[in-house]
Amino acid sequence: MNLKQFEHYIKRLFHGELLEELNEDYGFTNKSNDSVSTIGYATNLSIETIEKAAENNIDLMVTHHDAWDFIYGLKEECLKKLKEYNISHFWIHGPLDFIEFGTCTSLMNVIGIDNIIKHSVYDNGDVPGVGVFSKPIEFNVLVQKMRDKLEEPVRSWRNNDKMVKKVGVLTGAGHSTNHLKIALEEGCDTYITGEATLYTIQYAKFVGINLLVGSHTFTEIFGVESLANKIQELNKDIIIIKLKEDHIELNQQ
Repeated sequence: MNLKQFEHYIKRLFHGELLEELNEDYGFTNKSNDSVSTIGYATNLSIETIEKAAENNIDLMVTHHDAWDFIYGLKEECLKKLKEYNISHFWIHGPLDFIEFGTCTSLMNVIGIDNIIKHSVYDNGDVPGVGVFSKPIEFNVLVQKMRDKLEEPVRSWRNNDKMVKKVGVLTGAGHSTNHLKIALEEGCDTYITGEATLYTIQYAKFVGINLLVGSHTFTEIFGVESLANKIQELNKDIIIIKLKEDHIELNQQ
């Protein structure tokens, strides 16, 4: 596979309208290697994930995030490393958040939500996905499911005494009180995201909606994995490798 074929796969997997609307929220950071047999995937582009890609002889890195401009100097260093190791890099942020198989839906699938009512969408802002457990579960059981799947110490606030039935999910930085308000209006008893502020926690307590918070990185990795698997389905010769990241956001040491 070459990079042009890879771009064709992306266009097949994502709605044209979504790619057009969010045309500045995905693309190539670097095109060093046009011969792709091995893809490495991760949530973040960082020096650490690039080093892991080099160790695994990756031709193309696919990540959810580009190197953030406000982590000053990181993008330049990443680009230098990608060129040094002859690794191409493609990132896809908004479109992967708002596609049927994306970050939100993938997390819901992983934790066993078996009736997905809606996936997250962009409608003048991020709108959480909503899913229902066909058989309600205890709050502490859901917390443990999250901890097991994310392999990290998920934070939790129980703010009602109901069994968990209807869940709002917005992975990554879905911590705005606006996001929780939308979930509440959808009738959700529980809300899951990847970041939290004081206001998130206060609002969840005030309105009585349970809150579970994993990390930005590990609430979103399953969406990147779904994309990598779909690319491999389109081209069986491609090898995909997960570039394991450290749990730096919820490090309890």
